[in-house]
Amino acid sequence: MIYSNEKVKRLLKSELVKRGISTSDLVFLLNEQGLNETQSGITSKISRGTFSASFFLQCLSVIGCTKFELEDFKSNLSLVGEPNVEYKVENNE
Repeated sequence: MIYSNEKVKRLLKSELVKRGISTSDLVFLLNEQGLNETQSGITSKISRGTFSASFFLQCLSVIGCTKFELEDFKSNLSLVGEPNVEYKVENNE
């Protein structure tokens, strides 16, 4: 499976949601570790999905994510949330 920017972005966002961590919380946690990040900078990176592997791993580390399943992200659905939650998906085609 190829991991596009969109899929990696969704992976990071879902890990933030699972832990109840906002973008401002993430900024605080990263800055606490000596990284010089701004909320607008992080919001842009995550929104575009264009961030380095080191940024991705730094984010996972500061939010306490030590393990995640890549197999959970095989779906093409753009959903973020806890497992076993039923979502209504609208097809806008």
